[in-house]
Amino acid sequence: MRKIMPNVFTKNLKNAALALFVVTGLTASAQDKKAKDLLDEVTKKVKSYDNISIDFKYTLNNNKENINQESSGSVVMKGNQYVLNFMGMTKLYDGKKLYTIVPEDEEISISKVDEKDANTITPSKMLTFFNKGYKFYWDIQQNVKGRKLQYVKLVPDDKKDKRKEILVGIDTATKQIYNVIETGKNGTKTTLVVNSFKTNQTLGKNQFTFVESKYPNYYINKLD
Repeated sequence: MRKIMPNVFTKNLKNAALALFVVTGLTASAQDKKAKDLLDEVTKKVKSYDNISIDFKYTLNNNKENINQESSGSVVMKGNQYVLNFMGMTKLYDGKKLYTIVPEDEEISISKVDEKDANTITPSKMLTFFNKGYKFYWDIQQNVKGRKLQYVKLVPDDKKDKRKEILVGIDTATKQIYNVIETGKNGTKTTLVVNSFKTNQTLGKNQFTFVESKYPNYYINKLD
């Protein structure tokens, strides 16, 4: 039987390893493209609506620190305007100024918002936040309450980002976000679950207008 010389065997092994690396790389690239294409569909869908109304649940967990919090909220959005009710306060943005209304303290803060600032967080950005600053990967599929969810994993480009990774669960039928799961480098895990997602609703004429007369006893703090 013909002997295989050591150098020939080593060369063949290297070629096999290289081929495996190339195939794996191509597969990962294809999966990443699938992830980007799906996220692009979500963005396109969000931009197609005249307005969006969402009811959601938000949980924060850190087993090491024995933290377990749960809250619910709602938001109505139209363009860059929104009304957000969350954690006992209301944030109303009319496109020019942000009104933060805190009934417990009977106080209202009025401030300007720089939408061009990348660090400015708005509800509308939360539905398309993944378009910049992340690497994304095709992840697992799950069936939740009869809905087929495809997860895309996001990894922040910024090494200083306190988040390790983010999972975005997308309903494959509607191309709408069902949940967002953030895992922090310190072990903190936050989850936002969309309980209700309605679009193109009939909104009131003053939906995004601050009416000062509704708050006669409130202290108004003008920050800008």
